[in-house]
Amino acid sequence: MYYVRHGQTDWNAELRFQGQMDIPLNDTGRDQARGNGRKLKDAIGMAEGFTFVSSPLVRSRETMELIRKEMGLEPGDYSTDQKLIEVSYGILEGTTQAEFKAQDRELYYYRKANHWTFRPENGESHADVLVRLKEWHAALNPDAKYVVTAHGAVGRVIRHMLAGIPPEEACKFAFPQDKVFRFKNGSEELI
Repeated sequence: MYYVRHGQTDWNAELRFQGQMDIPLNDTGRDQARGNGRKLKDAIGMAEGFTFVSSPLVRSRETMELIRKEMGLEPGDYSTDQKLIEVSYGILEGTTQAEFKAQDRELYYYRKANHWTFRPENGESHADVLVRLKEWHAALNPDAKYVVTAHGAVGRVIRHMLAGIPPEEACKFAFPQDKVFRFKNGSEELI
């Protein structure tokens, strides 16, 4: 499986909790997606035998379409899966990190210390996301090859699930938007 986090959005640049808000890519994010498309083309060519799947959110779909276009493939020839949607940050969505810290310092630091299990009001934890991603992964053909575009928290959970990264370590990973990850046989490779 090749995994790509969506390109940058304005909310990423502002350090806002995006979660399941449907925010589009910015120009930097589009450039990152094109660059990841070139990396994938170098790694897998025309991707014969690969299945392409994306989160349904626009930033992930646009990333997938730019990647496929850069690879010389039909941009819209991929599927989406609701289980790949980003973690819900509940009442924090739209809030910046600085605003969260100013509003509730104790909760802000509690989250930092308990990132994997922290569930904001009306939201999800990384542990919750793991449950739906295990269901998604169990439904995949184990002999097939995949290119997936999704989100930062989803990628952190996938790193835990497919590469055995401990949960709290996976949560603290600053998931890059200009890199492609390859997961195979319990290992992770950055390309």
